[in-house]
Amino acid sequence: MAQERTGVATFKSNPITLVGPEIKVGDKAPNFTVNKDLMTQVTLADYAGKVKLISVVPSLDTGVCDAQTRRFNEEAAGLGDNVAVLTVSVDLPFAQSRWCGAAGIDKVVTLSDYKTKSFGEAYGVLIKELQLDMRSIFVIDANDTVQYVEYLGEMTSHPNYEAAVEAVKKLV
Repeated sequence: MAQERTGVATFKSNPITLVGPEIKVGDKAPNFTVNKDLMTQVTLADYAGKVKLISVVPSLDTGVCDAQTRRFNEEAAGLGDNVAVLTVSVDLPFAQSRWCGAAGIDKVVTLSDYKTKSFGEAYGVLIKELQLDMRSIFVIDANDTVQYVEYLGEMTSHPNYEAAVEAVKKLV
């Protein structure tokens, strides 16, 4: 049975339960298996040797998630080829693809946690009540050590974009 954390997050001021451990700076990044498209699965190892900025959103079809993904897509252009900017949600892969096409997203890689919720459970962001991943940011260095973490206390809040981008810039 996976660890459950209560009292750490809300959705529109209502308490929610996060499943999985709290990841901290200095931790070895947990592995995960997510879908790049309906048939292709990827893991942390697929981004070996790169700095990884992982932006986690509940659903791309909501305002804050849309803004968050667009912002990191813009930032990705200036971060270089040694940085993988990944957006993880439980949206189905074809919904992610449709959204990216409509939004002109071309630098961020969208990954779907819909099948096994592997990412959500490994990184402590799976919302038990909604089966969505809680908004959060992880920056992982080229050696797979966590260098920056932001768990949002309220699902509808924006993350600290500047701090996340600065954490990446320190690593490249």
